Amino acid sequence: MASWVVSECSLRPFTAVKIHHKPRPSLPSNTINAFKFKPLPCSAFKVPTLWSKGRNLGGWGLLNVSAPLKVTITSEEDKGKEESTTDGVNNGEFDPGAAPPFKLSDIKAAIPKHCWVKDPWRSMSYVVRDVVVVFGLAAVAAYFNNWFVWPLYWIAQGTMFWALFVLGHDCGHGSFSNNPALNSVAGHLLHSSILVPYHGWRISHRTHHQNHGHVENDESWHPLSEKIYKSLDNATRLLRFTLPFPMLAYPIYLWSRSPGKKGSHFHPDSDLFVPNERKDIITSTACWTAMVGLLAYLSFAMGPMHCLNSTASLMRYL
Repeated sequence: MASWVVSECSLRPFTAVKIHHKPRPSLPSNTINAFKFKPLPCSAFKVPTLWSKGRNLGGWGLLNVSAPLKVTITSEEDKGKEESTTDGVNNGEFDPGAAPPFKLSDIKAAIPKHCWVKDPWRSMSYVVRDVVVVFGLAAVAAYFNNWFVWPLYWIAQGTMFWALFVLGHDCGHGSFSNNPALNSVAGHLLHSSILVPYHGWRISHRTHHQNHGHVENDESWHPLSEKIYKSLDNATRLLRFTLPFPMLAYPIYLWSRSPGKKGSHFHPDSDLFVPNERKDIITSTACWTAMVGLLAYLSFAMGPMHCLNSTASLMRYL
């Protein structure tokens, strides 16, 4: 790679080598949505190479190399359509903002059929397993009852509360079982136990999936515009963007949604819901209220410290 090379008998000049770009072979035609790399124009440039100094041979050598100006990836079905227009861009290049070269039905067709089978017994086994772990962690923490164990308990129990949330999440999506009544009962028990209104969250989460990534209509991930951010008072900015206050953002979101949006996950007349969902919201809010009442009773029966530790675990989950 240097300007000189050692031959059999002496040193002789070494001419620069130019490396040309070679096209990659395309994938087999029977591969679903196969991609191929196409040869593109190359631009040559020189790269200096530093090699050993000494014996009057030191210095810089130049290596002429070539590299593609740009990379274009096209799907097999787009073969021969290099100049196709995508969202107003007529250059045939890969557009990360364009629709993918496959449909949702193609993804579903590639998933084995047994993965679509909803087994309620298996789903309930996960519920039983997680509930056993939750009570087991509580029993271990109560047995040792010292400040070295409690922080570890908060982390472990908060993780298990998240596991309960995921099971309730699956109930809301209908993937827990094919029985809507079972999904509703299990979802209320699971979500109410961690102070989440089941139907209120289920409906807003459905809205999130229907508008995923939309700056204005996405429900769960709603970014603030500069105008809204500047309109926030100092207390709201402090509570929303300064640790540890953002750890409480989820219950605040459930109560009053994101800044710039109106309504609540607990109120049946919120614009989050349509009139025929009113009874569902009342049911979920009643279950949530019953759980709050149970925690208040336990704080008197077992002592406030035990409820405080449970609340700390809940904050770890949130």
